[in-house]
Amino acid sequence: MSLDDDAPAEVMWAGKFVRAIKKGKWEFASRTNDIRAVVVVAEFEGKTILVDQPRAATGCRCLELPAGLVGDVDRDATVEATAIKELEEETGFTAERVERLGDFYASPGMLSEGFTLVRAHGVRRIGPGGGDEHEDINVHLVPRPDIPRFVEDKRAAGFGIDVKLLMFMHF
Repeated sequence: MSLDDDAPAEVMWAGKFVRAIKKGKWEFASRTNDIRAVVVVAEFEGKTILVDQPRAATGCRCLELPAGLVGDVDRDATVEATAIKELEEETGFTAERVERLGDFYASPGMLSEGFTLVRAHGVRRIGPGGGDEHEDINVHLVPRPDIPRFVEDKRAAGFGIDVKLLMFMHF
């Protein structure tokens, strides 16, 4: 397989958030301005913090780890600061610090979007969570051993399941 490294990238279409790109014979989607995401693994009192929210792309509510875009509002934002900001906004929890666990791609055959996975340390509750005035986020505190069952219950209820939750599943 050739990655067509010498081929120029051609933007086929671009919207406010997403663009379609052709590079040689390959086509893929990316976020505009090459913005990355941060995904937060956080626990409080032995329970993993999960969220669910409606997602236009799936047409249903999705069960996910808290996450956000790095640099979408402040181009100088760091992964660490964004992780804490999103954790606070989405869940009502904050962290003393975050530890980078690595960079990952959710669907590298079709999307160039990557995310940095972080672990939150020193987690404490500071508010109700639920997102900002444009979001509809529910917060769940789930003991780690119960996550596989919780995920299956949500799937049975018609929720989409973010692939990143696979790290908690037992096959």
